[in-house]
Amino acid sequence: MATMNLTKEGSVYVLTMTNGVEQNTMTLDWTAEFQAALDEVAAAEGNAAFMVTSNDPKFWSNGINLPWLLAQPKECFPRLKEKLDGLFVRIALLDMPTVACLVGHTFAGAAVMSTCFDFRLMREDRGFFCFSEVDVRVPFTPLMHEMIATLTDYPSLRELMLTGKRIAGPEALAMKVVSAIYPGDVLPAKAMEFADFLSKKDRATFTSIKRGLRQGLIDKVEAQKK
Repeated sequence: MATMNLTKEGSVYVLTMTNGVEQNTMTLDWTAEFQAALDEVAAAEGNAAFMVTSNDPKFWSNGINLPWLLAQPKECFPRLKEKLDGLFVRIALLDMPTVACLVGHTFAGAAVMSTCFDFRLMREDRGFFCFSEVDVRVPFTPLMHEMIATLTDYPSLRELMLTGKRIAGPEALAMKVVSAIYPGDVLPAKAMEFADFLSKKDRATFTSIKRGLRQGLIDKVEAQKK
């Protein structure tokens, strides 16, 4: 079953997660479907931008599908973590501007994934952002630590990661987790407007700058290959 839909509006590729009934949670099939969408996006020529949203008003994504994971063989979890690492690194280093339109709850692995985007815009009147890994007993991988490290200042990062604290839009903005917050009825349009603005940037120049900001991640990926 398809769990997401890729469209293009002008020069912006929009990936809409559509599996709200399961809170847009992550499985091995989900990662493969996301990677296939990225294959199409990455093959595009010229300036462009990439935005990820959800058609569910309650959840952007609730992270790993834990009921599904618990029903799998033990060897599935390390494989899933490896696949998520690969997906998140690819998003973080994608050669175009990226925007996460957080229309609802963004928990656990989804919160980590959102940090891979260049910008996050969040709903101000509903939904929480939360690194719940400390409560669901799923440690961050070394690569995830590196991705999250670019998110905000260290005291805020430490508090969010070690407490599992849920923060709504206004606090997320104050803690510099997101770039902007909007009411739910205007957030998608505002996110699209911003993504369209970014899509006009020279792709090669933007990519060079963003990868410079992510040099620690690049170094860690290369070190793991040795």
